[in-house]
Amino acid sequence: MRRFEKISFERFAKDIKNDKELYGTYKMPVRKTKRSAGYDFFAIEDISIKPGEIVKVPTGIKANFAADETLMLFVRSSMGFKWNVRMCNQVGIIDSDFYNNPDNEGHMWFALQNHGEKEFNVKKGESFGQGLFFKYLTVDDEEEVLTDRTGWSGKPEDK
Repeated sequence: MRRFEKISFERFAKDIKNDKELYGTYKMPVRKTKRSAGYDFFAIEDISIKPGEIVKVPTGIKANFAADETLMLFVRSSMGFKWNVRMCNQVGIIDSDFYNNPDNEGHMWFALQNHGEKEFNVKKGESFGQGLFFKYLTVDDEEEVLTDRTGWSGKPEDK
């Protein structure tokens, strides 16, 4: 079953803020129209990115989905087109085994960089990114992969 979930309050307090009211009120990803491919992600708090600055934005969200699927994260089209704001990695690839990994519970983040000339702002509750689910294929003659995920490489404190 494909679904989004909030991270635990303990993870939220560690990664974002020890604030139960904020935890109880932030929005889950949604599709805005019946033919939207992407699920919009919403800012938990105000985001402000100065020209040239990189800001790592927590979502407070983890995703559970099938083993032969991936969740790809993108900025909203208007952010790049109008403001020249991009994800540092251009596209975030979330594997199914990222969910509930022991290192961070599967908490997804966006690393955004402002390549524009003006400060970019998103208010709490406004959408800033989107996620799309995709099926993927593997080669037929691949040897069985036995390695389990134990963490993640994109930790917020990493530069």
